[in-house]
Amino acid sequence: MTELLIDPNIRVWVFLPIVVITFLVGIIRHYVSMLISSQKKVELTQIQDSQAMIRARLLRENGKYLTAQSFAMRRHYFNNDETGYFKTQKRPPVSPNSTAMLSDLVKGNFINVLPMVVIGGWINWMFSGFVTTKVPFPLTLRFKPMLQRGVELASLDAAWVSSASWYFLNVFGLRSIYTLVLGENNAADQTQAMQDQMSGAAGAMPQDPKAAFKAEWEALEITEYQNALQNAESELLQMVTSTARQGNSIDH
Repeated sequence: MTELLIDPNIRVWVFLPIVVITFLVGIIRHYVSMLISSQKKVELTQIQDSQAMIRARLLRENGKYLTAQSFAMRRHYFNNDETGYFKTQKRPPVSPNSTAMLSDLVKGNFINVLPMVVIGGWINWMFSGFVTTKVPFPLTLRFKPMLQRGVELASLDAAWVSSASWYFLNVFGLRSIYTLVLGENNAADQTQAMQDQMSGAAGAMPQDPKAAFKAEWEALEITEYQNALQNAESELLQMVTSTARQGNSIDH
């Protein structure tokens, strides 16, 4: 394998500019996504129903930490035959809006895919043939097509990274920096954006609220209350006693 000595000017004119360009494109993507998402209209009833479903699910999962009276009151609020939320709220089936689904898909591709393709092509043309850095551990030859895109040298060690590959590593590797600058759940992270787009496409077909209410009502109705804190005092005293005995045995 050929050992290289990289010119320091490559760090200034190739390595760092690719990092800065990738970071700034992510920042722009974040604010454009916020601008587009702020224009979406969400029905108040949809938010109310989704929050009620979440509360009912949490009651089924964590109701064991409540008292029997508190659990019964909350289940009565949801499941009472006359005044229960799941019995009184009548929602018509939501028909899928194919135009809105197609518009969201086009916007997602415009925000996430198109900038990556355009900037990646420009970087591949502008910095073509440059070797930017080297990973600090040895790699097998299987990594050469991934890390040396645009540099086809059979004698080059697989640990070296070309300019095009360095760009794609930055696209999917700046998640921690984006979280530090923009906070959690930001739209700059390309990996998270692609996952959200895929999950949104998979869940684009809205479910029938009536069927969802019925399923949650049945699940909550058959949930049996079991107090998980009934013997908490005795278990805590037993734990303290056993810990004290172990400490005394160690001292002796």
